[in-house]
Amino acid sequence: MAEFRVGEDDFEVDGRPVRLLSGALHYFRVHEEQWPHRLRMLRAMGLNCVETYVPWNLHEPRPGEVHDAAALGRFLDAAQEAGLWAIVRPGPYICAEWENGGLPHWVTGALGSRIRTRDAEFLSYVERWFGALLPHVVERQIDRGGPVIMVQVENEYGSYGSDHLYLRALAGLLVELGVTVPLFTSDGPEDHMLTGGSVPGILATANFGSHAREGFATLRKHRPKGPLMCMEFWCGWFDHWGAEHVVRDAGDAARALREILECGASVNLYMAHGGTSFGGWAGANRGGGALHDGPLEPDVTSYDYDAPIDEFGRPTEKFWLFREVLGAYADGPLPELPGQPAALAAPVTAELTAFTALDGVLEALGGPEAEYAVPPSFEELDVDRGLVRYAVTVPGPRQPYPLRAAGLRDLAVVYVDGERAGVLTEAEPQLARDVAGHARVELWVESLGRVNYGPRTGESKGITGGLLHERQFLHGVRARGLRLDAFSAERVAGLVSGVPSGGERGLYRGSFPVSGPGDASLALPGWGRGFVWVNGFCLGRYWAAGPQGSLYVPGPVLREGLNEVWVLELEAGGEPRVSLG
Repeated sequence: MAEFRVGEDDFEVDGRPVRLLSGALHYFRVHEEQWPHRLRMLRAMGLNCVETYVPWNLHEPRPGEVHDAAALGRFLDAAQEAGLWAIVRPGPYICAEWENGGLPHWVTGALGSRIRTRDAEFLSYVERWFGALLPHVVERQIDRGGPVIMVQVENEYGSYGSDHLYLRALAGLLVELGVTVPLFTSDGPEDHMLTGGSVPGILATANFGSHAREGFATLRKHRPKGPLMCMEFWCGWFDHWGAEHVVRDAGDAARALREILECGASVNLYMAHGGTSFGGWAGANRGGGALHDGPLEPDVTSYDYDAPIDEFGRPTEKFWLFREVLGAYADGPLPELPGQPAALAAPVTAELTAFTALDGVLEALGGPEAEYAVPPSFEELDVDRGLVRYAVTVPGPRQPYPLRAAGLRDLAVVYVDGERAGVLTEAEPQLARDVAGHARVELWVESLGRVNYGPRTGESKGITGGLLHERQFLHGVRARGLRLDAFSAERVAGLVSGVPSGGERGLYRGSFPVSGPGDASLALPGWGRGFVWVNGFCLGRYWAAGPQGSLYVPGPVLREGLNEVWVLELEAGGEPRVSLG
């Protein structure tokens, strides 16, 4: 047993000053069989601690249905086995470029702007969730022989709100549920963020990617005493679909890291290893500058983050430069790197030999269809990740008028009397051609990821402002949702199959042999936009918009012999094959 405490100037373990050299690694973005390798890579880089968020929506997809909260405990055990302390950031909000910032859609859809406040209903949901999660943390605290040394209260709250009663309620709840290690907050090094997000008596830390001296000077204005720590040193960055790939110069990042340490501070590399937003869980941001209230910017599936350990778990130039900087602060020689995971022994092509049209997929795997006065949101249809088919009749006879999906989030493929008529987006929600009545209109609306940061966190998905024909609302809308988690091996196997139809939207299936499984990249040249599963494991979204051109396939997902692949194409399919290499 040991005691970790926040001293006057330093962190202390059993009264001995220590510097935290931590790295972010999200257990939910790395295949569980690969945790030990990635954690040993952190140790080899010179780190003594690992930090992870906890995504509430992953573990409680429906109210009261908690799935595998014990995964966090298993990860913490793996961290301890690797010789690392652990920092846990349980939220309830996490940002993390993760769907809805980790908040369940059934919470944000019902509560709207009451989320992340003292609101009694919101706090009751948090209390129930923390009651299921926290035992896996509490029993692994350092004073009970485990690796957990600190737990965060909320996350970057000063970038969102100023409800100190809410923050104090969360801190009290953590203590009430058994957290005895120090609590902390983390915010940007700006006055309004630190005043909004910090709690008297609780350690405040700062998040930034450069200018450490200026950042810590601002933090010191608010907290004259206590250890300095950059809880998120942004050593890389994330990508958005349709934008350029973001890269940070390795030398520049190493210099910024050295500056943090020269200030006598502790640090948490964000990210040390980014991993992948499997399962379609990637979130989205809002552009438009500092207010984060502009156009939607969906996050790509890869969370490589230009981190020192890349998506495949390999050391980069940044890794070696960071190892050199961190090595000067280590207690002794750094451990050698673990052996790299096996790569796929030989490239392979998977021929797609079966096909089910999207209508058939919806009929087989979708939720119930019903008629509504106005288009229901994704939240009302209990769709977290996936799409919704809206159908409405334009009455007639009437002359052609503009058709508009008001408040569209995010993208709709439109059919008029069974023929494709165009694609609508949030920026262009009106059909290019006018529609006459009588006509049947279908809009297949896809969520590209819920906003994970800023004032529009928690906004609804779907057609949120109604369907308009000229200035007249169209009522009597039929709607049916299709969730990504409906795609199980048992349910997909029951779909009627046929020969793939080139260019059609729908579910394509095929198989491929593997001799020598290992990490691979999966590419779909010529395909439009959709999702891929390998042996029932959802790799995430692909999109010809780039910049991501292939999907990471963890070696443990593949098996010796015959493997199965499903491709759900939502735009226009390419040649009926995918390649792995």
